Amino acid sequence: MFNFMQQHKKVERNITLLASFAFIAVVIGSVVEIVPLFWIDNTIEEVDGMRPYTPLEQAGRDIYVREGCYSCHSQMIRPFRDEVERYGHYSLAAESMYDHPFQWGSKRTGPDLARVGGRYSDEWHVQHLIDPRSVVPESIMPPYAFLAETDLNPADPSAHLIALRRVGVPYSDRDIERAEADMRAQANPNKDAEDLAERYPNTLIRDFDGDPSRLTEMDALIAYLQILGTLVDVNSVAAQEELAEEKGR
Repeated sequence: MFNFMQQHKKVERNITLLASFAFIAVVIGSVVEIVPLFWIDNTIEEVDGMRPYTPLEQAGRDIYVREGCYSCHSQMIRPFRDEVERYGHYSLAAESMYDHPFQWGSKRTGPDLARVGGRYSDEWHVQHLIDPRSVVPESIMPPYAFLAETDLNPADPSAHLIALRRVGVPYSDRDIERAEADMRAQANPNKDAEDLAERYPNTLIRDFDGDPSRLTEMDALIAYLQILGTLVDVNSVAAQEELAEEKGR
């Protein structure tokens, strides 16, 4: 009769055998995990509603990254009850599929911003960025009043979109051609936005910083914040997940 324990002791006491079996186990595990990736086009399950950022939203995201906002705010609601009750439906990978780099993480000095879009008015965001403690007395966030005084002048919006398209963001030739015009039209309802809303569904077209006479970095950052978490109908996604769970039972 095969004595498993005796054979196991032999392996444990023989470093060569132990290393060989460990190597074989790692190889098998790696093959099982890696090989399927060669037969699928995308590891992220797409959801309805997701689209690339508009040039103005992308400029706002660049400012968000530039100012280190990610150091205190994550954009990842984990599937834990306390987080879902506080912030909303947990984050879906598809919601960050066009982010380079993505803003997921668990380090939070301030609240998670994955679903901050539409939660506060533009005026609230302006005041919060100018003087955080005027709306959140316990806030330790530094003021960013200079954003309202700084004109938005990205180097080349079209070139930025071209670079993002090269890493998989599906910007069209039309998007790239009109990048500069789209950026300025989104923050000024009086400008001719042409087909901006058709190419970027659910786009917020309005003055964001309260000063329609100029396009500022405040406009761009608020445009970015106001779109976060608003593109995907998470209630529909949750219903589909529940239906799939019931079918699997």
